[in-house]
This record gives sequence, structure tokens and C-alpha cells, in this order.
Amino acid sequence: MSETRTISVIVTGRVQGVSYRAWTQSEARARGLAGSVRNRDDGTVEAVFSGAPEAVAEMAALCRSGPPGARVTDVAARDGGDVPRGDEFRILRD
Repeated sequence: MSETRTISVIVTGRVQGVSYRAWTQSEARARGLAGSVRNRDDGTVEAVFSGAPEAVAEMAALCRSGPPGARVTDVAARDGGDVPRGDEFRILRD
């Protein structure tokens, strides 16, 4: 069985109203990651990525730029988080 890593990230900046969640879902799915992404009430975006350690690290790095229109000022990542069930990457609605 292959190794799996799960991380949680909080992305700060202009990250709501710029399709950040849709972009995150597309990029995560392209890397075979499971997890979720959601807008938080404080204006940040929270995501959980789970999968191959290299793909998780790549996704965390990509979060620093985001989609066109986003202005990321910080990405706080920590190991762990709620491990997603299944292998889908979902957008959680507000």
C-alpha cells in the first residue's frame, strides 16, 4: 500500500469571489487528491488535501498563487486534518 499524507491549509488574502474553490478542486483532482475546500466566515479559504505525499506538497505550493484574480498573502499548512472518506475532492458549500 502506498503512503498517504493529509494536510490542512488556511489561505489568506483575496481568495473569495475569485473562483479559488473551483480552481483548488480542479488542481487537486488533476493530482489525484481527495479532500475538500470551503470558504470560511473570516474571508479565508480552508482546504484539506490527502494523497501521495509529493502531490500533497505540490498542491500546498500551488495554493500560494491560486487562480488568476486571487491575491494570496499567506498559506498556513499543518499536517493532519479530517481524513476524507473516499477518493473525491469536494467543494463544501457555505
